[in-house]
Amino acid sequence: MKRAMFGGTFDPIHKAHVVMAREAADAFGLDQVLMIPAGQPPHKGTGTPYEHRFRMVELACKGDARLVPSRIEEGQARSYSIHTIERLKADGGELYFIIGSDAFAEIRTWFRAEDVIRAVQFIVVSRPGHRYEVPPGARVHRLETVAMPVSSSEIRAELARGRRPADIAPEVADYILANGLYR
Repeated sequence: MKRAMFGGTFDPIHKAHVVMAREAADAFGLDQVLMIPAGQPPHKGTGTPYEHRFRMVELACKGDARLVPSRIEEGQARSYSIHTIERLKADGGELYFIIGSDAFAEIRTWFRAEDVIRAVQFIVVSRPGHRYEVPPGARVHRLETVAMPVSSSEIRAELARGRRPADIAPEVADYILANGLYR
């Protein structure tokens, strides 16, 4: 089975996240993309409880069996990518890591960066205006078909103003409104 991990705060998950996962699955023949809401990410915080973020990921992934919501980072003190990678690789097989070019540009600052770089093949999704260098030893595949400059912070701001952003799935918007998130 050819699989990838795609993590993020998903606060909230939006259409660009789903498009990135689907296009990576199509372009690289992935059988499964694990959609992993970060438990406690070290690089950026999240104001929304894990359970809400996980439920939004479940709703956003409906309709594509390749996109599989994963609780692998639930409850961890800090969500370091290397720990998630090691847990996933324990099952054996190759693992791909879907990542935006903006985050990949910072990979050398990550906890145990060299181990992360050696452990996976990266599918780096290009974003407008972001350049990056490939660290020595990194196995990188570029995915340049996605060009959706969507911002979770802008979506949260729209939701706080009582608007329904077009960049989130209707089911996710319904969930957000029903649970009073981002007010």
